[in-house]
Amino acid sequence: MAKVVRVLAVLLPALLPGLTAPAVAEPAPLPWTGSWETAPSGTAAALPGAAVRNVVHLSVGGTAVRVRLSNRLGTAPLRLGAVTVALSRAAGPEAVPGTLRTATFRSATELTVPAGADAVTDPVPLRVPAGADLLVTVYTPENSGPATYHRTALQTSYVAPAGAGRAADEDGTAYTATTSRWYYVTGVDVRGPAAGSVVAFGDSLTDGNGSTPDTNRRWPDRLAQRLREQRLGVLNAGIAGNRLLLDGAGPSALARLDADALDRAGVRVLVVFEGINDIKGTPEANDTAAFADAYRTVVTRAHARGVRVVGVTLTPYAGYPAWTAAGEAVRQRVNAFIRDGGAFDAVADVDATVRDPDDPGRILPAYDPGDHLHFNDAGMAAVADTVHRVLTQGPLGSGLTGRAHATAPVTRTAPRPRPAGR
Repeated sequence: MAKVVRVLAVLLPALLPGLTAPAVAEPAPLPWTGSWETAPSGTAAALPGAAVRNVVHLSVGGTAVRVRLSNRLGTAPLRLGAVTVALSRAAGPEAVPGTLRTATFRSATELTVPAGADAVTDPVPLRVPAGADLLVTVYTPENSGPATYHRTALQTSYVAPAGAGRAADEDGTAYTATTSRWYYVTGVDVRGPAAGSVVAFGDSLTDGNGSTPDTNRRWPDRLAQRLREQRLGVLNAGIAGNRLLLDGAGPSALARLDADALDRAGVRVLVVFEGINDIKGTPEANDTAAFADAYRTVVTRAHARGVRVVGVTLTPYAGYPAWTAAGEAVRQRVNAFIRDGGAFDAVADVDATVRDPDDPGRILPAYDPGDHLHFNDAGMAAVADTVHRVLTQGPLGSGLTGRAHATAPVTRTAPRPRPAGR
């Protein structure tokens, strides 16, 4: 009998390997990475009963998406009657056949978002390529009060005034109106092998003023093209008129830093290009120490989240109506701190790139759209090139190709920032 037991002990593992083989661990899911962003800049009148088909331009691709929606600046609960995503077939509201998907929230197709809160959809299985245009359609069946939006989209989106049932339309015939704003949608994350994301944090110079609408020629878009080989997403957290120290167009940079930058998925680097509106818009803003303290605060908070920070020098604005000699002196002192103050992990000297060597207080004519403050398409490309060199060369570049951490989806209620005009 003992001999039989010994024989079975030898044969059973060979005959039934599944009983004794160690369990094989499931591969870890690919991380989420931010592929597109816009920052809430204020509120507009709601569009009750309408469906807004927002057109957004992704930076990196993946096998699934999730959408971030915001009622952060609203004053009443926001009822979302339907949210869909689809690849854009061409310039317009038509979806690529077979790509339209209904987004859900914990498996429900509707959601009420509290005032002051953001929400994130469940993962939506949809393969999206890098550089794709995505249609994010939001149907709001009733008047939920002021709509959180981004004003300076520089992108045509589409509205179906009678929106009931139209969020699921592949064709665009019901979308008879257009808008130059993005309503409610503030971000798209993708699941895939991306190495993380870079957040461009700033004002109208980052938002894209001066570039050609409907062409994605803002400097963050150009940077995304240049970083495609590194598999890095680029998120545009620019707000036209935004300030570093004070609320203005949208909450101040310090007030919105977490929600618009550090809380985003897979963030590796924060590029800070902010401060010129404090100088030109507030004559009393001549305290260089206040700028230094604010920049140090941004860096400290980013470092606490494992995010490195690139400081961008403030660019010339002589010839702009708000220019003053006193403001120019402040700009020079602030730039000296950005370059030599040691606060940042790296510095992108965009001032040196875009200024006219024959008149350093002014932008080069080749980069000036005519208002002497913003950048045209060529200027945007020059800014992107400068930032790209800093990100890919030297100490920062050596650490940007590794896998980024994944940020879990959240529905969060942030401290209520004060919207512009209230």
